[in-house]
Amino acid sequence: MADYQLIIIGGCLSGLAAGIRAARFGQNILILEQHSLPGGLNSWYFRHGHLLETGLHAMTNFAPVGDKRAPLNRLFRQLKLSRKRFVTREQFGSEIIFPDHRLRFSNDLSLLVQEIAREFPASGQGFLRLVKEMETYDPFAPAPWRSAREYLSERLADPLLENMLLLPLMVYGNAEEQDMDLGQFAIMFRALFLEGFFRPEETIREFLGLLIDQFREFGGEIRFKTEVAEIVHDQSRVQGLRLQGGEFLTADRVLSTVGLPGTAALTDWPLEQKRYTGRMSFVETISLLPESRRHDLSRDRTILFYSHSNSWQYQRPEELIDPSWGVICFPENFQGIKAKKTFQLRVTNAANYDQWRQLDSGAYKKEKERCFKESTEMVAKIVGNYAQDVVYQDSFTPLTIERFTGKGAGAVYGSPIKIKDGRTPWENLFIAGTDQGYLGIVGAMLSGVTIVNQHLLG
Repeated sequence: MADYQLIIIGGCLSGLAAGIRAARFGQNILILEQHSLPGGLNSWYFRHGHLLETGLHAMTNFAPVGDKRAPLNRLFRQLKLSRKRFVTREQFGSEIIFPDHRLRFSNDLSLLVQEIAREFPASGQGFLRLVKEMETYDPFAPAPWRSAREYLSERLADPLLENMLLLPLMVYGNAEEQDMDLGQFAIMFRALFLEGFFRPEETIREFLGLLIDQFREFGGEIRFKTEVAEIVHDQSRVQGLRLQGGEFLTADRVLSTVGLPGTAALTDWPLEQKRYTGRMSFVETISLLPESRRHDLSRDRTILFYSHSNSWQYQRPEELIDPSWGVICFPENFQGIKAKKTFQLRVTNAANYDQWRQLDSGAYKKEKERCFKESTEMVAKIVGNYAQDVVYQDSFTPLTIERFTGKGAGAVYGSPIKIKDGRTPWENLFIAGTDQGYLGIVGAMLSGVTIVNQHLLG
């Protein structure tokens, strides 16, 4: 008899959701997390008395409580959590900013429809047809890779509008450079434009606490600071896991949430690392500023997706970062979030993992400071000068992402190649999370639930 019916590698959101779903049906479940806190990319830490969130700009896939078919509400039912008690705060509204055009959008699709009709009148009807197609498109039906750029070109016939729509969708969930699979485009289009942004009333710490409590309530066990050294297997089945300290745990089934390259490294899975390791990573800077500056800088917008070039391309930069395009987020700019003494301004820019990897510790620190300055100067062109008002500032790089999430090369969205059914060469080893193709916080959790429902129950 195995030690556990299911062992989950990784206490990230997909791992926690999978654990809750399986434990709910009486299974003996263990989650192994190599760090001291849960959440993976979406976690938190304290600096100088301030709680700083990592990963969470906003949650996507907003839905009112009564919409039973919505992904958010389906997720809560699967985890047996009360959706009515989960207080959500919707975005004020966000904006896509290019040199000569701006498009505002909110959780009400009609605003984006009006904006496109005003800024790109020749493409208005094409966009409405696109919306209807996205409402019924099944992104998880078996299908060959299809170019989202070609799809948009056929319907909108305006490269600038196509770039503007792709910027938020790609930067919020695309593992490929230049283009994205139509299925991934459909997932993100629905998540951002048809459903929209929100966040929990509290921080990611309380949300993760809710999930941990639910997992333990169903009898699940979680170990922190526990790193897996090897997945032990024969040709067809996994027997168990060997931990870094030498302990061996047996399991009927194993679910890995550490991505395809990470899972391959724990086995002898002959994946071509170069093909399965993503190239898109980011530097993110968190700046705390006096509350008195919030309205001046944000103008009550929640997230700004900007590019200083109309010919924007989603790709790894040649230099350490590319501050000419990125994301500016104001995490307190959601309806009903109470003001504090300070507010956060978070800036995300594409980064080159290989360039960061080559720096020694002294150069690493200096380059972080230089990149912060470059990024701040570019962002100031959008929101105004703020560097002199920063109360506290911290940043993380692709190396930070790799260290705390296990994602190879700091690739936030994992492998450009997805395994939608979660299967591996071993009949009782499965993957969940980003490399299954689900994106965003709600998507990551649904990934874990889906794998349990399809492969691990019964």
